Amino acid sequence: MKKFAMFSFALLFALAVGQVQAQDTKGEPKKEIRKEKKMERVALRKLEGKTVSQISKNSFNADFGKIPDVKWERLETFDKATFTKDGHEMSAYYDPDGKLVGTTSIKTEDYLPAKGLKNLLKKYPGYTIGQILFFNDNEANETDMMLYGIQFEDADNYFVELSKGNKTIVVQVTAEGNIFFFKQL
Repeated sequence: MKKFAMFSFALLFALAVGQVQAQDTKGEPKKEIRKEKKMERVALRKLEGKTVSQISKNSFNADFGKIPDVKWERLETFDKATFTKDGHEMSAYYDPDGKLVGTTSIKTEDYLPAKGLKNLLKKYPGYTIGQILFFNDNEANETDMMLYGIQFEDADNYFVELSKGNKTIVVQVTAEGNIFFFKQL
């Protein structure tokens, strides 16, 4: 009987320890997960030369059709096309292989997820909302994007400039309405 009681106690103890360990990994802070993802990111390849790639231009025409008055720019890691489509100014970013990484466009507060706007006003009281930049990721391309000089995970996100006095910051708002500090300008 003593052996059975000791065995039962040992089994219960092992289960309890296993539960605690499982909860620790489940409840791992989002900040730690984000740090790990940041460390895993592959550095973006720098583009060679100062001329926009013809491959990027051809890809742009395939992606968006013949759009007049496209302004091209060679950035450090992307070819950037700025254009107007359906009355909205947009920018498209192409990686070194001439594949679309994603697009950006200016949005208003109305476009922010309701939860995101609510959290934004709660977390940053007294700040004035400035420019809202929406990044629309091309899910077919795994290349990360870089905005405001910071590389981030490729996903659809809003980048909201907030100002208070002479301080301006940028926060990242996910499609689910989660908010993360991104950069101080």
